[in-house]
Amino acid sequence: MARIRGTQKALELLAQMTTWIVDEPERYRGQWRTSFFQNDHPLHIELGTGRGGFLLALAQREKETNFIGIERFAPVLAKAAKHAEETGAPNVAFLHEDVTRLPAFFSVGEVDRIYINFVDPWPKKRHAKRRLTHTNYLRLYKQILREGGSIVLKTDNEQLFEFSLNEFAENRFQLRGITFDLHHSEFAAGNVITEYERRFIEQGKQIYRCEAIWEG
Repeated sequence: MARIRGTQKALELLAQMTTWIVDEPERYRGQWRTSFFQNDHPLHIELGTGRGGFLLALAQREKETNFIGIERFAPVLAKAAKHAEETGAPNVAFLHEDVTRLPAFFSVGEVDRIYINFVDPWPKKRHAKRRLTHTNYLRLYKQILREGGSIVLKTDNEQLFEFSLNEFAENRFQLRGITFDLHHSEFAAGNVITEYERRFIEQGKQIYRCEAIWEG
């Protein structure tokens, strides 16, 4: 029961944080730039944003980009919203939603970039369809990405990374920026380190990274 009470408290908190948590995001479909952010800047989203550290760090660095974090677990999203409140970033918003509903929130070609960072690798073969880089999910992403838009993946799991590379290729994404050891590569300088990433680095794990370009 403690977990239920904690979730309920988080939901109540999210309902109060309307500056950062977007209620009924369907109403902004196709109008995130014009109606919500009120600018014409690129739109980047993060799937499974967690506590929001990665997204908020990016938002502070890239002030001419709009960022939306999507997270289905209320307790961690409440922490992200609190963090956003502390930083006061005007170019960030969060959705308490599931990734499977992305086309309900974003119109065709509305999103410029999707970040997928250290998500559950679902290592068992029978669970492959739950991986966020499975073909079923890539079909959703292709609906909302603009032509030339990208998916940036980071993971500590080699099997998930190899699976993802194959799925991207089979779904007509162009691969670039591939590295099997991010922190000893040319991409390390511009990398924003996530909470999980820092933990994995301390454990001596390699970080895998790639960018998949949707060319329509």
